[in-house]
Formats: sequence, structure tokens, C-alpha cells
Amino acid sequence: MTLRLPGTLVCVVIALAATFLSEHYGGPQLLYALLIGLASHFLRGNPRVRPGVDFCGRSLLRIGVALLGVRITLTQVARLGLESAVVIAVAVALTILFGLLLARWLKRPREEGLLSGGAVAICGASAVLALSSVLPQTRENERFTLLAVVGVTVLSTLSMVIYPFALKAIGLPPEQAGIFLGGTIHDVAQVVAAGMMLGPAVGDTATVVKLFRVMLLMPIVVLVAISYRNHPDTRAADEEVPLVPGFLLAFIVLVLLASIGTFTPDMTQLASSTSRWLLVTAIAAAGIKTSFEDLLKLGWQPVAMLVGETVFIAALVLAAIAALRLGL
Repeated sequence: MTLRLPGTLVCVVIALAATFLSEHYGGPQLLYALLIGLASHFLRGNPRVRPGVDFCGRSLLRIGVALLGVRITLTQVARLGLESAVVIAVAVALTILFGLLLARWLKRPREEGLLSGGAVAICGASAVLALSSVLPQTRENERFTLLAVVGVTVLSTLSMVIYPFALKAIGLPPEQAGIFLGGTIHDVAQVVAAGMMLGPAVGDTATVVKLFRVMLLMPIVVLVAISYRNHPDTRAADEEVPLVPGFLLAFIVLVLLASIGTFTPDMTQLASSTSRWLLVTAIAAAGIKTSFEDLLKLGWQPVAMLVGETVFIAALVLAAIAALRLGL
């Protein structure tokens, strides 16, 4: 643990700086952490810092993802209704498949399609980090993970601003507007903010739909983890990879405990805040591990993939709402 302390402290300081900037000047906390981490890339060469950075980028990340389960209950999922739940689940699955097709069409690695599709389909940067943790740990995947975090954060911010005005212009009813916002915007906080712009009813509906998308993160990451389980880059030479990663099992247990009312509102808030902190610290570590030059090597195709997938899921959910007249 002593070996990890210097690098861990560096990542925590970056997370604190990102939080300060976000709270005092606005803007996405994760994006600030990533940019400060990239600017601190020179620390990666320090052997005293490297163990802690690796610890934050993998172990703390997994704990942060597991804690997302505290805020989800089966009652929330039941409130969504079968028809709406099926539409959202199908939209998530088709968006990931669309990401894989785009990657193939643009002659990019399959892993990039999974990361970008999962980010847009599920929950933005959190999904990128969760999926990245079970994919082959290659330099190329690390570079794309960071670019996906930047891209999906920017697109989510733009969606938060644009979608409420567009929905008001077309006159979509509150429940359907909430389903659209919760089913299309990438980040949870920005879903809530966009929904509240149109009123509490829209905000509540959008939050329920978004939490259902977050819940879908678990089965998707499990499937990806199983499919890459025997890949040589997903584990160290002396490490045995479990069929289902422990942090995903913890996620499931926490969802079940939350569903039976084990956690008080204060406990849920604490777990949610801790999860956010751990994810910010993890993305700071990811930034330290990658240079700007590495990101530039990826070219324009990854950006095109993220934009294409964002437009795809928005069109798909809007078409389903129009055709089925969904409502909670």
C-alpha cells in the first residue's frame, strides 16, 4: 500500500482540483479531471508515482462502478412499465450494435465500437470506464477510452442544452419528454438537469428512465467480460480472471439491497457521492497515463462514431415514442 500512496495522492489532488473548478466555474467535473491528468502525463515516468496511478485507474474505478448499484432499485425499474422498458433496452442494444458496425465500416478496432456504443447507449463516461476495465489493457484501448470520455462528456453537455428547447418546440407531453431525455442523454446529472428545465414531472420521469439504462450496464459489462475473458491482455500473467468480475457481483448485490430498503437516503447519497469521487479519481489516473500526442493519433473516425451513435439513439427513441405513445 505504501508504494501506491504517492500516485494515489496525485490522483486525489487532481480530483480535488477538478471538483473545485466544476463547483466554482461550472463545467463537467470528469472533463476537468481528464484534462488536468493529461497535463500531468510527465509524472507517468516517475517509478514512485506509477503504482498508485495504476491502482486508481483500475481498482478504485471498479469500486466506483460497483457503488452505482446503491441508487438503483427494482421498484424504480417496475415504475418504468414493460413497454417503455423494452424500448429503452432495445435502444441500448441497437446503439451498441450500431457502434460495432460503425467501427467495422470505418476500419477501427472492435473494442472502439464497444466503448463508444456503450458510452452513448448507457451512461457516458461511467460506461466507458466500466467497459474499459474488462477489455484488453492495450495502449490503443487506453487512448480511445480517454477520447471517448472527452467526446461523450461534450456531447452530453450539448444534449442537455439543446434537447429541452427542441422538445418544447415540438410540444412533446411531459412523460414522453422525460422518456426521451432519460433514454438519450449520456450522463445522469445532465439528464436530471435537462429534465428539470421542463419541470419536476419531466425530471422525475427522465431520472427513472436513466437509472434503468444505468442498470443495464451490469449485464452488458458481464457479457463483454466473458467474451474477452481468455484474451491475453485482459489479465496479468499470474492472474486468474473470474467468469464474472467481482465488482459486477457487488453491483448486483447492492441493487438487491437497495431494493429491499436496506439503505437510508443519507447512505444512498453518501454512496453516490463516493462513487462519483472514485470515478473522477480514476479518470485523473487515466489522463496521467496518456499523452495529447496519443489522442491525436486516433484521427477523426472516433469522433464521427460518437456523434453518429448519439444521433442514432436520439432518432430511435423519438421514433419509438411517436409510434407507441409511450408513458409511465
